[in-house]
Amino acid sequence: MSLFTYSSREFTRDVSAAKRAAEKGPVFITDRGRPAYALLRIEDYYKLQGQPTESLLEVMNAIPGGEGIEFEAPNLQLQIQPAQLLQAD
Repeated sequence: MSLFTYSSREFTRDVSAAKRAAEKGPVFITDRGRPAYALLRIEDYYKLQGQPTESLLEVMNAIPGGEGIEFEAPNLQLQIQPAQLLQAD
């Protein structure tokens, strides 16, 4: 696991880069050279907290006022075709 450090200014300039770095390990965000915040993937946070990762169904069931809502996902008829690759000239 890697560890990354971004200054507040670097983080503000390129949040996407910090998010990509967080895929590889924790990201520390500094204020005046001192670590002030940590950016983690949510799965890593849940591990630190000793909580199991929630499934999408569990998250949806936790929405207040969502009781009794019926949902039936449509059956998709997908047809997969082989890719046609072109040669560069």
